[in-house]
This record gives sequence, C-alpha cells and structure tokens, in this order.
Amino acid sequence: MSALPVVDFELPRAAEAAAPPEARGLARDEVRMLVAEPDALSHRRVRDLPDVLHPGDLLVVNTSATLPAAVPTTRGLVHVSTQLDDGDWVVEPRRPDNAGPAGGTRGDRLRLPGGLSLVLRAPHPASQGRLWRATPVPPADRTTYLGEHGVPIAYGYLDGEWPLTDRQNVYSVVPGSAEMPSAGRPLTDRLLVRLLARGVVVAPVVLHTGVSSQETHEPPQPEQYVVPSATARLVGSTREAGRRVVGVGTTVVRALESAADA
Repeated sequence: MSALPVVDFELPRAAEAAAPPEARGLARDEVRMLVAEPDALSHRRVRDLPDVLHPGDLLVVNTSATLPAAVPTTRGLVHVSTQLDDGDWVVEPRRPDNAGPAGGTRGDRLRLPGGLSLVLRAPHPASQGRLWRATPVPPADRTTYLGEHGVPIAYGYLDGEWPLTDRQNVYSVVPGSAEMPSAGRPLTDRLLVRLLARGVVVAPVVLHTGVSSQETHEPPQPEQYVVPSATARLVGSTREAGRRVVGVGTTVVRALESAADA
C-alpha cells in the first residue's frame, strides 16, 4: 500500500463553520453539497439530494443522539468520551482555558457536580496520554449523569454558545455521542419525506462518537456501534440490485465497514 501525500494548508477563519447555518439566515438543508461523479463535479445544495439519488438507492443514517458531554471540575472542564463495559468512563481532562488536553496522572481525583468524583486509572488506550480510563465514585451511568450536569462540548472556533438542540440530527433517538455526528445535520424532516417519495430507502445504524478532536494526533479510538440485521439485509439487497448505498457521514461508513469485517 502506498502512502498518501501530506497536504499542508491553512483554513481561512472565514471558512470555518463557526455557527449553525440558521444563524446566517439559511435553512438546515440549504448548505452546500459537492456531488462527485466519475466524470464531473457539481456544486449543489443538500435540499437537491432527491434529484441526485435514484429510486432504489439506500440512504443509511446514524441515529445516535448527542450528549452534553462536557462537565466542569475544580480544575477545568472534563470531556466524557464513552462508558466502558465495566462501568469506568473514558474522559479527556481539559486545560483551565479549554485550549487543549490537560493530560493526567494515575490516581488523580477530579471532583464534579452532584457529589461525583472521577479517579484517573490509566491512559486509554495506553499508546497516548490525552484520554484516560476513570472510575466514577460513586458508580454512575454516564448518559443519566450528563443529562443532569453536562453542557455541550465546544471548541474555540465557535462563535458564541449554541444549545444542545442545535447539535442534534432530526432522526437522533439513541443518546450516546460525545460530539455530534454532524454530516446528517442538513437532512430535515421535509427532505427525508421527499427522499422517501422519490423511492429512496432510508435505514438506520447507531455509532456513538467519542471525543473526536485528536489534538495530539493519536489514532482513532474504539467506538460503540450497532448495525441492525434489517439494515444489513437492505445493504446486501441494494448492492445485488445494482443500486447505490449512500452512508451519511463517516460514522455510518465506519459502522458498515466494521460490521462487514466482523
């Protein structure tokens, strides 16, 4: 396998997605969309998707809902990435100014609202130092706790504070993502109805994203995902019929590829 070339570029500040499109007077489905075909590129809007897809195509969406996964501690914020099978959490302690990861030390105790503490056990995974396995004391369910005490994760490129409702896809029904699976944000209720009326099939998967900003350039972390058997059958039958399977975002692609390799 040949190595891909490194592309070094500077993103102009004006090109950053610093606010939802609604703040600029656009509807969710009016954001731009690049359509790449074997012999052409065209610039469209997401609302044009029913004109791009064909009857019998399959659109796969990630129904994971975003949690308010940032919690204040006595040392600054902590971002809660996921909960492990044994009840421990995977967390990212942040610097007091939230400008980057703070790292940690084994045995450190972070004190959170509601009488909860997190005891840092070890880097998770061991090959990096940004994310830590932490034991909640007393034991606590991550989803329930964050719903009561958390706020949405935010980074410095955002202009202002935006509510959790602005970070949800219209079909988000399974709470679990630390950060929004944002590729599906432009898909509105009305657009989905138009796709169904066009004959496009829509099917769900679930993949809960962790804290995705790999600021220390570590490899991607394991993620919880579910591909329903009905969705897997639809993927197979769509391909057999010579139609297209379109994953809405990399979270869907990761879930489908992981299920295919399992």
